[in-house]
Amino acid sequence: MCDAAGDGGGCGADTEPPRRRRAPGDSHPRTCMKCGQGTAALVIRVGDPFCRGCFREYFVHKFRAMLGKNRVIFPGEKVLLAVSGGPASSAMVRQVQEGLSREAAKRLRFVPGLVYVEEGAVRRQSPEQREQTLAQMETLLQATGFPYHVIHLEEALELPPSILQPGPEHSGPSGPSYKEAVDSFIQQQRQDGDSGTSLPGHSTQDTPAGSPATPRLPDAAQTRELLRSFEAAGTATAREELLQMLRTHLIMQLARDRGYAKVMMGESLTRVAIKLLTNLSLGRGAFLAVDTGFTDQRHGDVMVVRPMRDYTAKEIAFYNRFFSVPTVSVPPLFTKRREKPSIHQLVERFLLGLQEEFPSTISTVYRTGEKLSPEPAKASSESQRCLLCLCGLDTDGEEELALEPTLILEKPGEGAESKAAYIPLLCYSCRLTFKELGPLATLPAYVRAEGQRRIRRAEMEQNQENQESGKS
Repeated sequence: MCDAAGDGGGCGADTEPPRRRRAPGDSHPRTCMKCGQGTAALVIRVGDPFCRGCFREYFVHKFRAMLGKNRVIFPGEKVLLAVSGGPASSAMVRQVQEGLSREAAKRLRFVPGLVYVEEGAVRRQSPEQREQTLAQMETLLQATGFPYHVIHLEEALELPPSILQPGPEHSGPSGPSYKEAVDSFIQQQRQDGDSGTSLPGHSTQDTPAGSPATPRLPDAAQTRELLRSFEAAGTATAREELLQMLRTHLIMQLARDRGYAKVMMGESLTRVAIKLLTNLSLGRGAFLAVDTGFTDQRHGDVMVVRPMRDYTAKEIAFYNRFFSVPTVSVPPLFTKRREKPSIHQLVERFLLGLQEEFPSTISTVYRTGEKLSPEPAKASSESQRCLLCLCGLDTDGEEELALEPTLILEKPGEGAESKAAYIPLLCYSCRLTFKELGPLATLPAYVRAEGQRRIRRAEMEQNQENQESGKS
């Protein structure tokens, strides 16, 4: 007979396997693995202790190596840094500052600018709180000495429909190679008497005038219209996707207007791993390479680069703490009462919880994403390109049963003004999101305008094909 009470380890005993316990740390201070002299200030991974000085060199080298290995940012190019005030984007700005300084051994050669998208309206901040956040961000942006731009999320309501069309790519077979561009840039600097040692990014010609007479916040009517779009969304996941879309389109439009060829996003390794699993859950498996890779060229004339994607959140947190990198925190996106959390939140909790027990979780997911190809995301024509995310349509060849969750019943007489008419213009993932975004009238005007243009064009092409087939 077993011990029913469980004290003897029988059937009543706790059968849950014991959790893996980490070995207690050594009471003696550890030595830096790189210099072998300094006392370790942190342990990045098991067996990788660093002193402060060596950790700084390691952090800086990783950023330069990421840019040098990929060679996509040419000398003299204007690069727009998207700054949210969070740890990763703030650390990215500090790396660019140090890379452009006179003391840098191998100086960066591009011309930086900064952009901050103010999103207080959809984060349930009062006007006073939004003003306070704006003041903190402007202090942070001004301290860099770079030209900066502050735009409000409400401005997305006035975007032109052309933002949903990829622009012409600047680089081509006839352009100079990276090595030729670097040699030409260095030669030009020598001819100018090394005048290029002054930091080009310190020009304030692009900095918007901040006169006291200019209102810092958008009109209340614009804010109400923006909130109407977000409140009409049926799920927290749809609101997260809508926010990401509007933010990206705003940054891309600013880059086009101001002549920036590249946009730097401060997404860390941790954030990339979370985004990879999130997008996989949202049905964006075909586009993971462009959604999480180092480069994203879906917009054509403006390339998105992610130079922080090799840094874990832990590394960034220690760097910001050790070297006093300022950050600004903002509240999360609002949720409705008794609403289920978004897929984004669930995946983040799952991965971070798993990371605590198995420290290689995040890096394993990240390395898996490195093996993916961006080819499925490329579109051969406008009719094969998703209206919202600009990736290639992944619905061709799918079985009708698989696409059934993405369909919307069309009401008679609506035509191009119905949501169902937009479904053929969208990829699988955007179809699922589009269904949850509420009535068509609550969508941004530029999305409706571009969608109706493409619907009318498809109808004209179909009519022309029918006429030609009738003649034959």
